[in-house]
Amino acid sequence: MRPLAADDPKDIGGHRLLARLGAGGMGVVYLARSTGGALVALKVIRAEHAADPAFRARFRREVTAVRGLSGRWLVPVVAADPEARSPWLATEFVPGPALAEAVDGHGALPVAAVRVLGSRLAEALTAVHAAGLVHRDVKPGNVLLGLDGPRLIDFGIALAAGATALTAPDAVVGTPGFLSPEQARARAEEVGPPSDVFSLGCVLAYAASARRPFGTGHAAAVLFRTVHEDPDLAGVPAGLRPLIGGCLAKDPARRPSAARVRAALVDPRSRPARDAGAAESGAEGWLPPAVVRLVAERSARALDVPAPRRAPVRPDDEETVADPAPTAAAGDRAPARRRVLAVGGAAASVLALGGGAAAYLTLGRGPGGGPPVHTLGFQADLSGADQADGVAQERGARLAVARHNARAGIAFRLALDTFDDRGDATGARRAAEHFTEAAVRAVLGPNTLPAALAAAPRYQAERTAMVLVSLDDPRLDDDDTLRTLRVTRSPEQFLAVALIAYLTAVRPVDRTAVIDDRAAGRVGSDLVDSLTERPPGEGTTRVYPVPAGSDDFSPAVRAALAGRAQAVVFTGTSARRAARCARALTEAGFTGPRLGTWHLMRPAFLRQAGAAAQGWVFGAPFTDPGSVSGAFRSAHRAAYGTAPGRWAAEAYDAVGLVARALESLGDPAGVTSGAVAERLSDLTYQGLAKSLRFTADSPRSIDTPRGEGYFLYQTEGNGFRFLGRCDRITGRG
Repeated sequence: MRPLAADDPKDIGGHRLLARLGAGGMGVVYLARSTGGALVALKVIRAEHAADPAFRARFRREVTAVRGLSGRWLVPVVAADPEARSPWLATEFVPGPALAEAVDGHGALPVAAVRVLGSRLAEALTAVHAAGLVHRDVKPGNVLLGLDGPRLIDFGIALAAGATALTAPDAVVGTPGFLSPEQARARAEEVGPPSDVFSLGCVLAYAASARRPFGTGHAAAVLFRTVHEDPDLAGVPAGLRPLIGGCLAKDPARRPSAARVRAALVDPRSRPARDAGAAESGAEGWLPPAVVRLVAERSARALDVPAPRRAPVRPDDEETVADPAPTAAAGDRAPARRRVLAVGGAAASVLALGGGAAAYLTLGRGPGGGPPVHTLGFQADLSGADQADGVAQERGARLAVARHNARAGIAFRLALDTFDDRGDATGARRAAEHFTEAAVRAVLGPNTLPAALAAAPRYQAERTAMVLVSLDDPRLDDDDTLRTLRVTRSPEQFLAVALIAYLTAVRPVDRTAVIDDRAAGRVGSDLVDSLTERPPGEGTTRVYPVPAGSDDFSPAVRAALAGRAQAVVFTGTSARRAARCARALTEAGFTGPRLGTWHLMRPAFLRQAGAAAQGWVFGAPFTDPGSVSGAFRSAHRAAYGTAPGRWAAEAYDAVGLVARALESLGDPAGVTSGAVAERLSDLTYQGLAKSLRFTADSPRSIDTPRGEGYFLYQTEGNGFRFLGRCDRITGRG
């Protein structure tokens, strides 16, 4: 998605343009909002085509035909003006992504999913053919996957059955690899409903095998194979092969109708009983989990519609993409700018905002004269080494935006603009430039130190609050110039509070040994200082250092046990070094409490320490996101198909904190980023994870009395079990 170009109109046919979705040979597609508040994709035909009387006649005829289409699995035209100087048409949004993205990214669909896909596309084509139309471009890119089923889109080259084509007589219309032999021969007079059935067969073969039945390569070669060779169905499951093979018959007369395809796919006699009725079920269970997550993520992005803004025109570049960085779930790569889709299916039941609540504007009133919209920036590593935490935070923030916008009587709406800084300085500086130019009210993130150090000066210069959710580092604390820095997580330097609480109230000890891994730097030294100044159980603490250049923890462990240690605390942050310490303790026969910090809560520690990792307890500045609220868990699972990750609840709370600051400033029209930053420094907000308090004595970091902001986890099996907030748990852990 791109900003509007300098010469793009503000509105077309009463639709306010928000952004560019794409451009091609036929025209430009915009994201727009209708006067009734609905989001639409609005396609404007290029001037050279509009000036062709034959093209305009065809466009006029086809718009008239497709506007009458209806059907659950169709995405019809909702508005059009074929007589305008630049003809245009608008279609509804539906949940995505395209089938092509799902299969290319996650492989072939299971048989049951292909049956659902095929039956519903066949139902859509039955409606198309009943209206006297032929789609002529049924392909994976024109099939969008929703949580409740697929949608067939793009009737841009649809043709009334029996009509004479107005294209050149030898023009091939469609997409090679997914068009029929009659289309490949450019015989428009032969292109009828059976042509769409052939294309449907190609789509189903691709969905079932992740392979195109007529191969890939040069278009001419693919077209030749389509006309003269048998399809390659070797990868198609045997149960689907006869039906798909029938759809791919060279003779149109031998192909089944779309209605017969649908009947065959939903007939319970044609598949195992456990799959019977799957094609007619609701939204749940028709897609594999990996694709469900992808669908839910795309659907949730309907909560984030970009503010209309103009891209500056450069002498050597027609357009400038204001935010080229993608947003992705862990392991996925997303487009440079996201398509914005209307929420549907399961996600809609929790996240639908209603009345155009997803739209946002940088300035002025909201759509239809509604409340104004304040845009928040979100920057994090969404595709690099720290992407898991970054994606979890982005999802938590989006849920908070949705929750705010769903409240009745709100004075303003919120929107979230996301930038993947990839965790490095270059990306962070680009993100800071983007967000300050867009005048967002505050920025959540980054989640890595290099990014924070690079972005902070720009945010400070523009008086924009940089609200850190998961990052706390002395190098940021020591920089007094960063007056707009706000840290919502509990300080790292007091992390020992959680360990002391455990060894005092849960597993009381008198003698604590600290294996001080000098490779941990200041994080380790802060733990040592706290544990020696305030020994657990008001007993004694002895420190046994291990040089940064040594991997041998056995001498320190033997010395600790010789000193009759009842508990051992490891100060390091390396999972590999912690695993060595854990194995040394087990080999020495130590069975008392063994503790560390959240930095070690990684699969690598469990894998490398093996059985020696079991029972370790960790202090952490984040809560278990699955324990804070049933509604939060349900909303997250509905939107993303999975439980929330760590820091998701804290990001949710950070959005709530900024919203509280915006509310306290009064008239939304006069709010500035500088005013928000100042207001955040004297505010209290009760979040899901903890209470967030900023005071005059602590304007940049939250005040966390009584250990409220620290939590305990314990290794159990292949994961980490949440024990609770450190000042609330009692008994044996």
